[in-house]
Amino acid sequence: MAKRQPDKKPVTTLNVGGRKLPCRVTMGAMVRFKRATGHEASNLDTADIEEMVTFVHCCVASACVAEKVDFDMTVEEFADNLEPDALNEFYGGMGGAESADAEKKTSNPR
Repeated sequence: MAKRQPDKKPVTTLNVGGRKLPCRVTMGAMVRFKRATGHEASNLDTADIEEMVTFVHCCVASACVAEKVDFDMTVEEFADNLEPDALNEFYGGMGGAESADAEKKTSNPR
């Protein structure tokens, strides 16, 4: 579900605790993530669920500011209300093709 806005990337919405919240990767989200974790979003450890949830929280917090939507959940409250399917939807939409390419490059030939 994405709605188009002039001069902005499409806004994805995530269902978090029964609320549809805007979510998109922004520079603000990357700054929030670095402040929260101490490292760049480009170094996100996809094997670390806490980092993955923290990054999505940062993306929602940033998009909510940009869209003027109230959002005051802590990372823990956000995680308590975020279903695994919503997390998978976010990361699947972010780089599904890139992930598939990386898997092809790293798979062992038989």
